[in-house]
Amino acid sequence: MSDTVKAPEDCTTMAEVRAGVDALDRELIELFARRFGYMRAAARIKPDRAMVRDEARKAQVIAQAKEAAFELGVPVGLIGDFWDRLVEASIAYEGEHWDLLRR
Repeated sequence: MSDTVKAPEDCTTMAEVRAGVDALDRELIELFARRFGYMRAAARIKPDRAMVRDEARKAQVIAQAKEAAFELGVPVGLIGDFWDRLVEASIAYEGEHWDLLRR
């Protein structure tokens, strides 16, 4: 976050909280853009369309997210549900790009 955005524990007004949330949301979107870049790379690298969906890897990614959530004290169930949706969206995105690359 920028120097003008306060850490959560230093916020004393709702304006400061909102500025922090807005800045963090932008950072999250930038991270998602980078993550989806990796999905494009996977689509380019995988030689077979059937390789796009990997249930074992999906389970591993979700388990890792839930473990990190537990360690950081954030709601594990929420993160598990969110990551399930994120991974499904990533699989769909990767599949679309796999198809586009091979037209």
